[in-house]
Formats: sequence, C-alpha cells, structure tokens
Amino acid sequence: MRRDIGTDDPRVRVRPGKGSRPRTKIRPDYSSASTAEVVGVDRGRYRLVLADGLAVTAVKARELGRGSVVVGDRVRVTGDVSGKKDTLARVVSVEARASRLLRSTEEGNGRERCIVANTQQLAIVTALADPPPKTGMIDRCLVAAYDAGMEPLLVLTKADLASPDRLLDSYGALGLRVVVVDLGSRRDLEARRLEEGDAEASGLEALRKALAGVETVLVGHSGVGKSTLINALVPDADRATGEVNAVTGKGRHTSTSAVSLALPGGGRIIDTPGVRSFGLAHVSPQDVLRGFTDLAAIAENCPRGCEHGWDSPECALSEQTDLRLIARTASFRRLLAACTEDWS
Repeated sequence: MRRDIGTDDPRVRVRPGKGSRPRTKIRPDYSSASTAEVVGVDRGRYRLVLADGLAVTAVKARELGRGSVVVGDRVRVTGDVSGKKDTLARVVSVEARASRLLRSTEEGNGRERCIVANTQQLAIVTALADPPPKTGMIDRCLVAAYDAGMEPLLVLTKADLASPDRLLDSYGALGLRVVVVDLGSRRDLEARRLEEGDAEASGLEALRKALAGVETVLVGHSGVGKSTLINALVPDADRATGEVNAVTGKGRHTSTSAVSLALPGGGRIIDTPGVRSFGLAHVSPQDVLRGFTDLAAIAENCPRGCEHGWDSPECALSEQTDLRLIARTASFRRLLAACTEDWS
C-alpha cells in the first residue's frame, strides 16, 4: 500500500522510514566474569579489589542505573582488569547483598538510600564533647543497624574532654558493646561491654579487637573523629582531619566519599562522610523489634496491629514486672520514637 504523506504534490519527497529491530530477550551471561569488591566510589569511578587482591578502576554499565553500586558491593567486571594506569574495567552486575545500611533522605522526601552493603558491623562514632553527643543520632543509627541485621558498636571519642558515664548509663539496658578511646592525647581508656560478666581490653586495642576479621562501617556526625580513628587504625590511610567550628559547634566535612580500607589485623573498615541527619522513614516498628529478640517473643501476645508505643492499648510490653525487661522496653520505645521524630 502507498504510504499516506498528507499531500498529492509529486514534488514532495519523503525519507523512507527506518526499520526497527526487535529487542532480544537474551541477556549477556556474566557468570564467568571476574568478581570484585567495591572499595571506593568517587565521581563515577569505582575502585575495586579483585579476588586475587589486584586493585582496578572501573566505570558502571549504564543499564545498572544510578546509585545501584555502593561501597561493599560484590560485583562482576569485564573489560581491562589488568589494573594498569589509565585503564578502565566495567561493572556489569551486582551480586545479591547480605546486608544493606539504609537511610531516608530529607531531600528525597523520605526515599531510602543505600549507604554501604555487605557489612556485618555498624560502629556509631560519637564524641563526648566538641561537638557534644546527640542521643537522637545514636538512637537513629541503632535502629538502622537493627533494621539491617548488623551488630552495633558504640565508639566514644574525645574522652579527655568529658566523662562517658552518662552515656554509658543511658544505653546500659541495650547491652551494647562500647569502646571508649581518647585519641587526643593518645591515651587509651577502658573499653566496656555493658553485659554482665564480659570484659575486654582497653582503648584503641579493644577497638582493633572489635573490628578484626569483619567488615565495619563508621557512621557519625562531622567532627567526631572518624578520620582520626581511621588514621590510628590504618597507618597509611592518610585521611584528612578537621576542626570543629567554635561558633556553631559543628564539624566540617573532611571525608567527601565513602572508602573501604583493609585493617592490618584482618577485616575492613569503611569511612563515610559525616552526616547531619539519619532519616528512618523506611523503618517500621516490627523492623526495630527485630533487634530485641527477648521483647519480640513477648510482643507476640500483643493485639493485631499493635505499634508497641507508650500509649498503645493492651500492649504486652507494658505488662512486664521484671526490672530488666522494663528497662529494655523503655529503651526500645525510645528508639521507636526516634523513627518518627523530625530531622535532627
């Protein structure tokens, strides 16, 4: 049939239409491609460590999408994996993640964002002074750790400026592992595990012990000493450090991108840029409850739809008489409240 061009004028010439080739459903097989771990992300370039320990730089395949590859991911790579200068490999697929540390972003209207993947431990770094500790931030990070199925570790720095006792009392019912380190004067203080009958070594050595053999991500406000800790743990890390603003009491961002570093004693530690807020819009009460196995069993007796809050009617958690469980319930509900608080 003659194509309708909208006119009978013979002088009008129409270019022939381009044929469309149907898309194939067959996708490339990358099962034999090299495997690597993402140890750094910076402006579209991905720093990888191959299974044999060779470091390479790569770009991401377009079909993977924005934000689909983060530090800690196990990926498949093709292209030039020689690691030579000015060569680029190509990240073509991301393996299933064992864990994801998520936070909801304020600018994204609560949309969740993955910070790191496949880490077993979340170290919440908090200065005891300069800047002063913010329990709201600690609580939010604890919720994020429980939601991700990660083991939380509270690291208190700048102990030469203030006593850790008040914070230790606040989190005693949670049974957290806590390490107190004073790097300002290089004097190690005691490390405490807030569980009965469990003692550890002291200070920086206790922190090394807690980090050895596992992948740990450090999270905290700017200025709390994350980069200083990294430099003490990994001598050749050379992470930039900064001072706290004397007027605002806030730290300056010195780490601009996440980076994973190998620890001398085994394991890896991931330094992240300082965060001003840690949103939890993606976390439900049941997600928080997973971090409290003793309370989860009691909560099974709650009525359907119970949110386990302070004012939840007929909540089984409110009927406890054991002092330890009462303290645990109070801590759980405080963390639960942190999920719905305004950005801080």
